[in-house]
Amino acid sequence: MSDKKFFITTPIFYANAELHLGHTYTLVLSDILARYHRELGEKTFFLTGSDEHGDKIVRAAEKEGMGPQAFVNKNVAKMEALIQEIGVSNDLFIRTSDSEKHWPGAIKLWNALLEAGDIYKGVYKGLYCVGCEAFVTEKELVDGKCALHDTPPEKIEEENYFFKLSKYAPEIKRLIENGDLKITPKSRANEVVALIGGEVGDISISRPERAIPWGIPVPNDQTQLMYVWCDALSNYISALGYGSDNEENFKTFWPADVQVLGKDILRFHALLWPAFLLSAKLPLPRELLVHGFVNSGGKKMSKSLGNVLAPSEFITEYGCDALRYYLAREVSPTEDWDLTREKFKEVYNANLANGLGNLVSRTLKMSEQYFGGLVTGDAVSVPPIHFKISDTTSGEDVAGMNIPYIITNNILPRYHAHMALHEINKAADAIWELISHLDQFVADYEPFKLVKTDKKAAENVIWGLLYGLREVSQMLAPMMPNTSIRISLLVDKTSDSEGRIVFNSKVPVEPLFMRK
Repeated sequence: MSDKKFFITTPIFYANAELHLGHTYTLVLSDILARYHRELGEKTFFLTGSDEHGDKIVRAAEKEGMGPQAFVNKNVAKMEALIQEIGVSNDLFIRTSDSEKHWPGAIKLWNALLEAGDIYKGVYKGLYCVGCEAFVTEKELVDGKCALHDTPPEKIEEENYFFKLSKYAPEIKRLIENGDLKITPKSRANEVVALIGGEVGDISISRPERAIPWGIPVPNDQTQLMYVWCDALSNYISALGYGSDNEENFKTFWPADVQVLGKDILRFHALLWPAFLLSAKLPLPRELLVHGFVNSGGKKMSKSLGNVLAPSEFITEYGCDALRYYLAREVSPTEDWDLTREKFKEVYNANLANGLGNLVSRTLKMSEQYFGGLVTGDAVSVPPIHFKISDTTSGEDVAGMNIPYIITNNILPRYHAHMALHEINKAADAIWELISHLDQFVADYEPFKLVKTDKKAAENVIWGLLYGLREVSQMLAPMMPNTSIRISLLVDKTSDSEGRIVFNSKVPVEPLFMRK
């Protein structure tokens, strides 16, 4: 076990509706990183949860004739079902309506801001977007409407508590520019710096209880409730026990190593959250990893356009790991991406059914047919490849080297380098490059013919293929955990009395992925 720790978070998802593919991507991306760091032996904590307070929740609950708590309970149950369905390995699911686990941390953070002299009472008069749960300015609107929700904001005048955001904006700008607060990709960091370069005013962090009777009461003022972002952002530390009688997890895991979020909530996480932490004299997260939006057929998903795609649709038809594969390899973690049913099917058949699945089936069939499922050998005896690999970490020409050498000196270094940079899609490309090499290895040596003239040579070829599949299964573990386990079980590895590796594939082989 490494002495390193790794703390990763998703944003907490708003409990007003079911999670969609965009949320699913956030979860899967975070889960892949969490699983990878566990594989490295690091002490890992993976947090997700639900944001349950605010005006939007109250209105949505009323529309369904329900109370706010019953309404969020219903939606959170659906969230947790999807999280389990897509194989997310979170260590905790935090709920902001949980008065025992979350509220003490939110209250302690509020009091820390107050003690720093950064909270004062004032009158807010301006515009409020219910969809964003945020106060907005005229210049942020497009044709008088919120750019994200396409709805006009409401005009509000009320007495609230304010936080001195303007006090911390210059320091946050400096921290982003010198890399102490890393924002990935760089373009998002530039976006925040540009935002701070304009006028940054103080922000309202409470609402009157009479306006929104659903939230955490402000300490020592029951007439006010914490405004949703002040409440919600504190989940990242309240989940670790901040404000409770036992802050051991907080001391162990904070600051967060990676906080994953969508680009629509960047300014809250890159401006408000660091400012709260600076005020409370707490460390800032090490990195904000900002991903893009999901589109369908080149257009933003919309019920009115009829192009909304539910994650359950793909899981039911293709399986959990097929969806995880698509999100891992076909999506750039930092850009917008597009998905259609047709594109998903095409990718599934090409890379899973005909690609990985077919390679596993062919290899194990030859192992069973020619060697009774027991293939003995070592890395040195595997014959060299006949094809040239241009993409090498060292720049050397590896033509003439064999599969084990290529994996150790080319594939694995690139895989780990990409994973360290959160470039999940490029790490997946490295895995599928190995799968392609293994396919080419079969084509070049034709072990199904070679076995008739030189059985030992054929065994060395098949041993190399099984060795490669074993490595594929290990690299797939964070991305496609179920598939990884299945391949590992199919390609069991032991040693004989002479120290040679024996692959035992005497297991009934069912197709990993059925062609659709």
